[in-house]
Amino acid sequence: MTAPVPNRLDPRVPEPLTGAELAAALGRLPHWRAVDGHLVASFTVLRADVPVLYAAVAAAEDMTDHHARVTILYDTVTFALTTHDAGDRITVRDTAAAAVLGCLAAQCGAAPTP
Repeated sequence: MTAPVPNRLDPRVPEPLTGAELAAALGRLPHWRAVDGHLVASFTVLRADVPVLYAAVAAAEDMTDHHARVTILYDTVTFALTTHDAGDRITVRDTAAAAVLGCLAAQCGAAPTP
């Protein structure tokens, strides 16, 4: 399945970040990296706190109408972000969401994984 073609006539759809913009954003987002076209970070958290972290993340995603792919494996929570409306490319929506997710993870006692 191919990614949707971005609608450049819709001002609500942000442009994909350029390489320089992505590099600058990654400089402001500790523990996040670009992997296969996604903005990705993993955190370890006490297993008992995984539901608390996920509930906080889900609430933030619903408020912004921007959702990460969330993978939970034991005590590791991994987030992957792209903007579907921009052809599954990384945009300012993703960097803003990454900043929020990183703060939520820290508030829940999660530690970034290498």
